[in-house]
Amino acid sequence: MSEVFVFLAQQPVLLLFIVIGVGSAVGHVKVRGVGLSAAAVLFLAIALSAWASSYGIDLEITEALGTLGLALFTFCVGLVSGATFFSSLRRSLGPILAMAGVLAASGGVAVAVGGLLGLDRAVVAGAWAGAVTNTPALAAARDAAGDATGPTIGYAVTYLFGVVGMLVAVSAALRHREQDTDAPPTLVSRTVRVEVTGRPRIQDLEDQHGDRIKFSRVRRGEQSPIKTADATDLLLLDDLVTVVGPTEEVDAVTRELGHTSSHRLEADRLYLDVRRVTVSDERAAGHTIAELDLLHRFGATISRVRRGDVDVVATDDFQLQLGDRVRVIAPRERMAEVSAWFGDSSRGLSDIMPVVLGVGMALGILLGAAAIPVGGSVFKIGSAAGTLLVGLVLGRIGRIGPVVTAMPYTAAQAIAELGLLVFLAQAGSKAGAQIGAAFTSGDWLRILALGVVVTAVVAAGLYLVMRRVFAIGGTRLSGIMGGAQTQPAVLAFANARTGYDARVALGYALVYPAAMITKIVVGRILGGL
Repeated sequence: MSEVFVFLAQQPVLLLFIVIGVGSAVGHVKVRGVGLSAAAVLFLAIALSAWASSYGIDLEITEALGTLGLALFTFCVGLVSGATFFSSLRRSLGPILAMAGVLAASGGVAVAVGGLLGLDRAVVAGAWAGAVTNTPALAAARDAAGDATGPTIGYAVTYLFGVVGMLVAVSAALRHREQDTDAPPTLVSRTVRVEVTGRPRIQDLEDQHGDRIKFSRVRRGEQSPIKTADATDLLLLDDLVTVVGPTEEVDAVTRELGHTSSHRLEADRLYLDVRRVTVSDERAAGHTIAELDLLHRFGATISRVRRGDVDVVATDDFQLQLGDRVRVIAPRERMAEVSAWFGDSSRGLSDIMPVVLGVGMALGILLGAAAIPVGGSVFKIGSAAGTLLVGLVLGRIGRIGPVVTAMPYTAAQAIAELGLLVFLAQAGSKAGAQIGAAFTSGDWLRILALGVVVTAVVAAGLYLVMRRVFAIGGTRLSGIMGGAQTQPAVLAFANARTGYDARVALGYALVYPAAMITKIVVGRILGGL
């Protein structure tokens, strides 16, 4: 095997794709419905690298490739999460602070347990960084301790359980995900006959229900033509209206206005047509639905938007992105014109937006390299956190003048998955090269015990606080656990188990920046003790 390892060591790109291909194949194997998914790439890289080290061969994928992969991954996660991240931030400040508190508490536990086990403080700092699987924290600990060897050994011994332990915790969080109360609601469409005489205005009704419903069609009288609903329309006695929204909200509107009609306006295509249209023209992307003014432009309206695998109500303040599939209701004779205006091309699903990708990645890497002064010293958040923050901002902005700042959901997901696999392969090869030296240390059992305690404290702390205090559902919690662990393998595992539920990525992006900064600070403190 030594000749094979020598050849692979000289071909890092070949090694990369062998690890990705074989590791992904292994990850698809499931035992009782559970598989490792992308995390298998990490473990295969560790095993191969450790095996090669036993022959004295350094089988390590170039670090620059790992940095590129992780930066691509975090940037694209930011892009797809930006639209909802900032609206969730005000409601989620408590969970973010609680997550930071759990990480800080785990640092205190590491110091206490490390002291009981008689471990050197530098080793403790590195073991803590490995248990929370954060390389920037290791770098901070090494710098503060003035010792490269001790923290690295601690990190290598505890890293593997830091991944495996959190995978187990995510499995526990997802065990009862069917009972989540924060699942995106299923949307229904219903025709309602108006029986009230107060002439309620459509805009007032939508506002009253927090924009969780949308009126799409109106008919005045049995023989009148069906027209698209306008926010300024007043509903009169015996009008028929079509309401779209979650079942509970549509039921409530039905009770307020009258009763469910036996007529179905959406089935009558004589005057209005309905079509799913892909947003692929940049003039439509980055604008809110209200800004498009489709009613006055085409006599059309949008009732729903499908992003990824989730349907949402098309509220006026909803910002469209390339690749969104909008449900358009328009006069039959103008539907072709509406489709052409949106583009309705598969390019809207696959355009990687090179300008956004290049400029956004460059800004994120520069931000990550910026030195931030803290207490007489400096630290850097790193390219992963930097690109994530820039991606979140660009995803939220949507467009700057004529330039669209977001990427189609499908394209961003594809790039993120590729970047993730590249990073996992490189990180595993690096850890595997170190693990042999780490286990020659007579202290490895005590170091491993410390790592198990730290990872368990973080996992249990997050589970109890998020579930008991903030009542967060298991699906979103699995993303929070991956983000708090700053571990893409955990995110990949949760995505695979949930079918890429959007709540996983949102939970991950919500806490990842704060977790990265918290770990760097705690790592520096532990290393300096």
